[in-house]
Amino acid sequence: MPERGVLRGRTAALLLITAVELVVFLDTTVVNIALPAIGADLALREGELGWVTNAYLLAFGGFLVAGGRASDLFGPRRAFAAGLIVFTVASAVAGLATQAWLLVGARALQGLGAAVVVPAQLALLRVTFPEPAAHRRAFGVWSAMGAAGAAIGTAAGGLLTQGLGWPAIFLVNVPVGAVALAFVTRLLPADAARPRPSARHFDLAGAVTGTIALLLVGYAVGALADPGTRTLAWILLGAGAAGLAGFVAIEARAAEPLLPLRLFRIREVSVSTAVNALVGAAHVPAFALLALYLQDTQGYSPTESGLAVLPVALVSIAASRTVIPAALERLGARGTLAAGLALQAVALAWFARLPVESGYLADVLPGTLVFGIGLPAAFVGVTVPAVTAVAETDTGVAAGIVNTAQRVGSGLGVTAVLLLAATVAETAGGGPAARVDGLRSGFAAAALLAAAGGALALTLPRRARGDGGPGRDQATPPPEDDRVRTRP
Repeated sequence: MPERGVLRGRTAALLLITAVELVVFLDTTVVNIALPAIGADLALREGELGWVTNAYLLAFGGFLVAGGRASDLFGPRRAFAAGLIVFTVASAVAGLATQAWLLVGARALQGLGAAVVVPAQLALLRVTFPEPAAHRRAFGVWSAMGAAGAAIGTAAGGLLTQGLGWPAIFLVNVPVGAVALAFVTRLLPADAARPRPSARHFDLAGAVTGTIALLLVGYAVGALADPGTRTLAWILLGAGAAGLAGFVAIEARAAEPLLPLRLFRIREVSVSTAVNALVGAAHVPAFALLALYLQDTQGYSPTESGLAVLPVALVSIAASRTVIPAALERLGARGTLAAGLALQAVALAWFARLPVESGYLADVLPGTLVFGIGLPAAFVGVTVPAVTAVAETDTGVAAGIVNTAQRVGSGLGVTAVLLLAATVAETAGGGPAARVDGLRSGFAAAALLAAAGGALALTLPRRARGDGGPGRDQATPPPEDDRVRTRP
């Protein structure tokens, strides 16, 4: 058992890693409520405002695989520090921006930094907490911070914008990043020695091709919702698909590929990737649908709407310390993932029955409480199997693959679910009752996506290699397939 001083040091390391995780995921939603103020100050039209959000999300999703491989090649602590520097500087630039182009560019740089930080965090958790029980607790806390970030961002965005102005939603990241950087070398484990040839032979062609393809797909998915850009969206979607096909061809031939295709032969990686796409497609639309329901049909202000979903974050954090570690120990990652998605499906089905006129305590709060348990359970359950079923030198890219799937799934889910809600409302003739009917349909569709993810999760090995901790003894070399082969 680790000594008390070691435990304190690892607790501090976990606090550092999860604080950064919270800020990174908070920035996916914190800007939403501030968009009207940003538009007024920087003379941005409604259609242009979407880029303040999308620049971050697209860069975040597009660079995750490259960020994951950078963590594997150069070491997770170096990658974590580098990504955090980019994220912190970009946050300062965004908060001080007086031109729209500068704000959008800074948001894209924030996304790039986040894409490097997140896979590095997962690799750091693996080496910092090798014992099964400690590993479960650490991943539970980490997953809660990611799950809570979206809900906290929605609430914090309204409070910061109303109290201090929209620049505060970006500038608040600067002191957090500066303090975190000051403690990186003190608290996080040093990187293991890595062979120099790997650093020199970074798969630049794969990184450029894959990233551009993912950016094209991400933009096209968002543009599909707007009839005015739908034709362009289909063209870009085709170009993105062609780019992804080219990326696969490059990876199949690369001596040191950015994304080793052999990883997809590991069931924990391939199934977790598919399930995480469904996790994103189910939970991200839920926050959008709730905001629309509360503000458009129940008369909540943006700040009130943000505070109404805050219980999701509070329950997520509490569950990470209690329910989730116990679930990982008893059920394993497979069971925890399936249970988390089942709880999400139940919560979304509850929201699918919301009345035209509701009471918060009776109609909204119960669903947020159930959702707050299911969300972090799914986050940790879907991540653990993939990152701990591979060799340590592939941890970063495995994390990048799984997290990229969630970003892509989120974009597809938001587009499809909101389009369904709008279509149902329009067919029903408009008006408050018709809008509620449309939102109910959206919640029902999201519930089905969560249920499908839960069913797919059950195809994982019953006790996946990552259930309780690192899937392979750290002193045992990985099998030949992971050490030698570089082609599928």
